[in-house]
Amino acid sequence: MEPLWRPSAERIAAARLNVFIAAVNRRWHADCPDYGSLWRWSVTQPAAFWTAVWEECGVYGERGEKVLESGERMPGARWFPQARINYAENLLRRHDDADALVFWGEAQLRRRLSYRQLNAEVSRCAQALTVAGVGRGDRVAAYLPNMPEAIIAMLATASLGAIWSSASPDFGVQGVLDRFGQIEPKVLLCVDAYWYNGRPVDCMAKNAEVAARMPSLARSVVVSYVDAAPDVAALAKGVAWADFVAPFTAGAIEFTPLPFAHPLFIMFSSGTTGVPKCIVHCHGGALLQHLKEHQLHGDVRRGDRIFYFTTCGWMMWNWLVSGLASQATLLLYDGSPFVRTAAGQPGTILFDYADAERMTHFGTSAKFIDAIAKSGLKPRETHRLEQLRVMFSTGSPLAPESFDYVYRDIKADLLLASISGGTDILSCFALGSPLLPVHRGELQCRGLGMAVDVFDDDGQAIPPGRGERGELVCTAPFPAMPVGFWNDPDGAKYHAAYFARFANVWCHGDFVELTANEGMIIHGRSDAVLNPGGVRIGTAEIYRQVEQLPEVVESLVIGQDWEHDVRVVLFVKLPDGICLDAALIDRIKQQIRQNATPRHVPAKVLQVADIPRTKSGKIVELAVRHVVHGRPVKNVEALANPEALEFFRDRVELQT
Repeated sequence: MEPLWRPSAERIAAARLNVFIAAVNRRWHADCPDYGSLWRWSVTQPAAFWTAVWEECGVYGERGEKVLESGERMPGARWFPQARINYAENLLRRHDDADALVFWGEAQLRRRLSYRQLNAEVSRCAQALTVAGVGRGDRVAAYLPNMPEAIIAMLATASLGAIWSSASPDFGVQGVLDRFGQIEPKVLLCVDAYWYNGRPVDCMAKNAEVAARMPSLARSVVVSYVDAAPDVAALAKGVAWADFVAPFTAGAIEFTPLPFAHPLFIMFSSGTTGVPKCIVHCHGGALLQHLKEHQLHGDVRRGDRIFYFTTCGWMMWNWLVSGLASQATLLLYDGSPFVRTAAGQPGTILFDYADAERMTHFGTSAKFIDAIAKSGLKPRETHRLEQLRVMFSTGSPLAPESFDYVYRDIKADLLLASISGGTDILSCFALGSPLLPVHRGELQCRGLGMAVDVFDDDGQAIPPGRGERGELVCTAPFPAMPVGFWNDPDGAKYHAAYFARFANVWCHGDFVELTANEGMIIHGRSDAVLNPGGVRIGTAEIYRQVEQLPEVVESLVIGQDWEHDVRVVLFVKLPDGICLDAALIDRIKQQIRQNATPRHVPAKVLQVADIPRTKSGKIVELAVRHVVHGRPVKNVEALANPEALEFFRDRVELQT
């Protein structure tokens, strides 16, 4: 099939990746004429490749002579063991009056900070944290919207060698305690309220309860968003942000030089099957991997203006913030992407933002793209999008029809980069490339320096282009591997999570295939793979078909244990006022049968009022499967809409 987009000769010549290839060929005599040869060189010569990333992407710090120790061990490899580095120092290298942060809080609030102002605010916050007793290795936790203070506080935390962790303010009290309670933070940052869909949502009662139940806190700091002067009296050790930083004068920031593997972020697994795992990522790994992904895969350059629709509870927030290391401007948004504005229909505000702020990189979820396509939005007809060069999509597989929609109704000359990785690695296994064409339904390429392969059940590699699916694995170490899990002293939980399936190989838990173009198609999570009659079916294969129907807003599919086998059960959410009838069920089944296989056709199709999802928007097939089989869901606090699980409980239709 012909690609949907090819980069022009001019775009290829100007791409940061093209400049990188030339440098690698000069310095290392690599003889890499194209992306495929560069990828193969990067995974066979990892020390040379990651040194090249350090040099060409402009890492600031002492590298040392040794690049990789124990490179045959996974886990156990050590990257740049002699290095001294600080993530925050790399993000704050600019001190000029160019925009560092632009913030839109729905239609309610607009703010702008230059790099000079950002440095000043980080300096003041770092001093305040120091006086509060925060030092190297201490934890700072944020219960904040995606607003400038979150980035200021994170950079201040990192500058001191302390460890940052964050969650979005829509989490309930128990969800926050399940996360932050495990890591015992010294300081908690929270917000008075936030805007969502045009309405303020008060947070002070939740803040007070969270602070009261975390005895490790030395300070609870309330950031003002809706109320100019929030009342902090009810918070244990509470203080307003303005008062917290007021005593301090901005000056030069004293960045603590740290080992490459020093902890930077504690991220959390989704937590839908138990208390969330606390995944620890390091200064050097996060910085090096994000520089590579931004500059080489995303073609981010100094002065670009990059956006990702994310909350502070999703890894894409951390990924976005690292854009400062490439000396780009970050465009922050907090609130609903479907808030109705005075000038447009729901879904236009992010494109309004793109025009107003000359956005060059637009990042969002596959679900957002699907939703605006179904709503009939055509930004190509209503917005200029003149500066937009790259569109990122992640969170779930991007359907082939969504690729069509982007090129037809958003912008024709655009690198559409469907990317995939996870919180586990704070980065990606498969990404885009400014040198490669975009093929419908495919992620363009495996990430540079990532020895990604696809294994069958026997641990044998499946070559590209065979049309066979298997486990996404990584067969060699990479710098962004976690340094471990918090409260896992012998590494047993860490090993069980990724290395138990195949010895000395990272097994990620995605069910994928490599295409003849050496791209990737993701068919869903391995733990959600359906197995009727012993045939493995990826859930994404069914979603792609069902959600093409205009009557289906969203769907969720599980395998139900039935008569010593597994049967496929499909749940659909329909628009208000539409009921599932026999004719629509037949249309759904016919759509699946004609475009997939008879084995993909569900035995049961049932209507539900809502589809349960995590705070970051991912549907929770395993939680629904537990409910259908009468098993408890251990951590409903991880869900954005836990009440939706009730639609799946004790369905009489599933008893026959």
